[in-house]
Amino acid sequence: MAASSSSSKTSCFQCEDSISDTFKNGWRLRSGDFAPLCNRCGSVYEDGRFCETFHSNDDGWRDCESCGKLVHCGCVVSYNAYLLLDFGGVICMDCSKRNFITARNRCLLESQGVTANLPIDFGKRIHVEPSYVTRVNGTELQQISRKPRSIVTPLFEKNLTASDADHKLARLVIPKKCAEAFFPVITVPNGVPIQVQDTDGKEWVFKFRYWPSSSSRTYVLEGLRDYMCAMKAQVGDVVKFYRIESEGKLVIGLRKTSVGPSSS
Repeated sequence: MAASSSSSKTSCFQCEDSISDTFKNGWRLRSGDFAPLCNRCGSVYEDGRFCETFHSNDDGWRDCESCGKLVHCGCVVSYNAYLLLDFGGVICMDCSKRNFITARNRCLLESQGVTANLPIDFGKRIHVEPSYVTRVNGTELQQISRKPRSIVTPLFEKNLTASDADHKLARLVIPKKCAEAFFPVITVPNGVPIQVQDTDGKEWVFKFRYWPSSSSRTYVLEGLRDYMCAMKAQVGDVVKFYRIESEGKLVIGLRKTSVGPSSS
């Protein structure tokens, strides 16, 4: 919202420009007034890029624990752009709002006896075992991210075992810690259908369920026959999972490491 010019000389709080006829309201100052900003600086502030543009070399930048976006902590300009987490670290407001809506929707559905196919609260810290830490490069992420400024988060990867690569079984065992961190919460063994996008943008519907085993669970993704056949998946290949942050969508990819049988 623009602040009207007055008879007193007003200058931009950021660049000290005093030529502008009108000024935009920035953040609230200790006096209770808003910092006056020229049209250029004010537009950057309204777009949420003020600290990114003018404070990039300052101290206090932290990664959002959910999406990895940089947040300028301790700065009056961005004080309402993040929340402090109980276990340490910060989460940006976009992720915080999305997690709140997800949790609220899950509670509503579960109160009605419905198992929701919803993502979990990604604001909590996840420690993936070293063998499952995914290794990606910029080219892979660009291939998945088809929308401008879309953030893609690598989740985990796994080498296909003989049973994973068996096209007749058509199912993939998901490491327990990864399943409970990155997949929907399920409360019954039969599980839920889950929509997953592959790295080429094609949508697949799999079934995410678990097998009770003593006091633990074995999580599996079923119904992968067509996907595995299309990808010519073999033992030793690496299956990778990512998340598109703006949509909370799971993405599956496959890196070929095996050599198929030679034709005679």
